[in-house]
Amino acid sequence: MSNTLKVRDDHAPICFEAAGDEGKFKLCEGAEASWLSQNQTFGIKELRSRVEPWLTALFQSEHLSLLASSGLTHAVHNLAVDKSAAGMGEAALTSYKTEIQSAAKAAANKTGRQAGNLEDQLRAANELLRGLEILGKSEEAKTLSAELTDTLNAFAKSILESEAGIATAGDDKREQAFNVLVTFLMSFASRTGVRDRLNIFTTNYDRLIEAGAELAGLHLLDRFLGNLMPIFRSSRLDLDMHYNPPGIRGEPRYLEGVARFTKLHGSVDWVQTATDIRRIGLPFGADDVEPYLKAPGIKGANAHKLMIYPNAAKDRETSDYPYVELFRDLAAAVCRPNSTLITYGYSFGDEHVNRVIRDMLTIPSTHLVVIAYDDPLGRIMQTYQDLGRPSQISLLIGPALADMKTLTESFLPKAAIDKTTFRMSELLKQRFGTEAHAAPAAEKQGGDSDEVSFL
Repeated sequence: MSNTLKVRDDHAPICFEAAGDEGKFKLCEGAEASWLSQNQTFGIKELRSRVEPWLTALFQSEHLSLLASSGLTHAVHNLAVDKSAAGMGEAALTSYKTEIQSAAKAAANKTGRQAGNLEDQLRAANELLRGLEILGKSEEAKTLSAELTDTLNAFAKSILESEAGIATAGDDKREQAFNVLVTFLMSFASRTGVRDRLNIFTTNYDRLIEAGAELAGLHLLDRFLGNLMPIFRSSRLDLDMHYNPPGIRGEPRYLEGVARFTKLHGSVDWVQTATDIRRIGLPFGADDVEPYLKAPGIKGANAHKLMIYPNAAKDRETSDYPYVELFRDLAAAVCRPNSTLITYGYSFGDEHVNRVIRDMLTIPSTHLVVIAYDDPLGRIMQTYQDLGRPSQISLLIGPALADMKTLTESFLPKAAIDKTTFRMSELLKQRFGTEAHAAPAAEKQGGDSDEVSFL
């Protein structure tokens, strides 16, 4: 499998592939790179010296955001059980099956996808359900609604099965998978106190990021307030977490290990109640969601009330709630100067996300970093061409660059919350720099360079 790299001063994406020797790579036929010759082989060490400093600099942008998609779940699941997580299959609908599939395919073609997925089918079925209700065809609407409930329940079970696959893996494999996930998250979240908080966005319905954050001791701030059954609040203020240093009054500082978290497509544990959206206490990797929908306060809820995008509940003014609030958070976080957005495992198949990214890149000081294991449908490279801003886009595509374990070990900056690390780095830089200039001066004076003192 080929790999694609574009960082730093690369004018165009560079294609490279595995060479004969294990761990060695070479440029693809016809590929060119200013830092390599055509027949030169190279390894992870050379790639690291090219990629890691660049990512480290970008990670210290004034505003940093991470968009994690299904590739993250598949990567961690593969580390734990040596296979990919469950994907989105077709909806098991019999009512108006042909019409729904046709509408789903048309919607997929508009976004450059060859076939409609479960989300496309659910969206079409929900629109059809609303049309049947308007036409007064209550029996047909009732049948379709029941099928939608069964489909959503089966989909929720598949999400929980993926969680359970990781949670019940062998001790060594599970520990390795979660260690890699924690390292991945903390590479982004470890920011100096003068920088804005990391913003984490995900299109996934599972709770893998939440599980990794718990293990890492990372505090996630989202729109939910409360403890027993948190409620979604549109009026969430720009809350944060601070602490008072000992002996210093009136100067609170940022608490380390805090990030803002937004699930753009909802979650398997979000449920619409009579008037609110609440997060229920659904254990990670539970067998079924149904038993947890029988609690007081949400009695009568079923899988059709799960806030999994798109949701068709019509007891509100708009079916876009709460997704419109979540996408507003995405746009507000990334569409501002000196902002960097890193995508991991995102195939650019969601036009509503692509639109925000397109708007972000109209600001010259913003930067997009795309990290993906592969690009089987060519959507990433097609989007790269369509955006037309190569100087603002970095690409790390392929197993040699985006494999979860390789990425965290070789290319992502190491987590360094403690300021001592930065102070030591600056001190060594000053000393080495002084030695380089002082030694020639001492030789000219006939003295020993060891006698030169440094302040």
